[in-house]
Amino acid sequence: MAQQLNRHLMNVFLIFIVYLNQGLSKSFQSLSEEQFLLELSEDRATMDDRRPTRRPSSQHRSRPPYLGIYGSSGKISQQFHPSAAEMSENESYDSDESNRLRTPLDRGPHFDLSASKNITALVGKTAYLNCRVKNLGNKTVSWVRHRDIHLLTVGRFTYTSDQRFQAVHNPVHDDWSLQIRYPQKRDTGMYECQISTTPPVGHSMYLSVVEPITTIIGVPDLYINTGSTVNLTCIVRNSPEPPSTIIWTHNNQEINYDSPRGGVSVITEKGETTTSYLLIQRAWTTDTGKYVCSPSNADSVTINVHILNGDHPAAMQHDGQLRIGDSINVLVLCLISYFLGCR
Repeated sequence: MAQQLNRHLMNVFLIFIVYLNQGLSKSFQSLSEEQFLLELSEDRATMDDRRPTRRPSSQHRSRPPYLGIYGSSGKISQQFHPSAAEMSENESYDSDESNRLRTPLDRGPHFDLSASKNITALVGKTAYLNCRVKNLGNKTVSWVRHRDIHLLTVGRFTYTSDQRFQAVHNPVHDDWSLQIRYPQKRDTGMYECQISTTPPVGHSMYLSVVEPITTIIGVPDLYINTGSTVNLTCIVRNSPEPPSTIIWTHNNQEINYDSPRGGVSVITEKGETTTSYLLIQRAWTTDTGKYVCSPSNADSVTINVHILNGDHPAAMQHDGQLRIGDSINVLVLCLISYFLGCR
């Protein structure tokens, strides 16, 4: 009986021990789960604190993070390390900005003023008014004369009965020139090159048609003492460019500066006004005759030279040269010479 009681108590004690172990295990297990969750939440909070804050899009575009990090002193004044998403957005923004800057400004049709200028032309020599147009596209170029608001050309077609006018196109340089053959002084005036935009745009140029004037000082007659130096001065005015050559002739024969006579030379000064000097030293009677100055781009002019043997009074000579151009002056000189002789 006692043995059965002891065995029963032992079983009860074992059962109690088993239940006690199960309760402690559950307690420890719940405690571990709570601690794990607590530590996990603390780790997440720490990670959130370390994560960089995303900047707004407007603020980001106002100052790209790659620019402006160096101050005026050359030292780094601000550092910023963008995230991968911001770097991608920055690259897209920089690419758009580069494309915008690299795109050429389309001005549409316009004039190249450096190649469209006023000109001076010679009477009878073909003249060209040049108009250089850029980015013409499908527009056309016309020429209008201001004097009578007359349409001269449209594109390559002529719209005037005066066939001296013609449009000439040079596609290499985008030039639309107005050609005027055999220009006259009456063609002088303003001409306008127009582009058929809406509204039309135009550029005006002035054409000056001139006729060069050639003169020789002392014409028509020049009187020179024997042994003096003949100095003939030929002047060319109103020439758009200096004459390439000026030829002197004596009695219809071109003067040979290397002739055995010697002492003959020519000095020419070119410019807006071109002057040519013919110098003949130790003039002799054989140098008497007709001298002609012939510029390459102007009319010729003639002077008659007379070599004297003292037939005229000395008071009428100046540096060995006597110019008869004003009869009143000649009369005055004769009277002075007469009264001096009477005294």
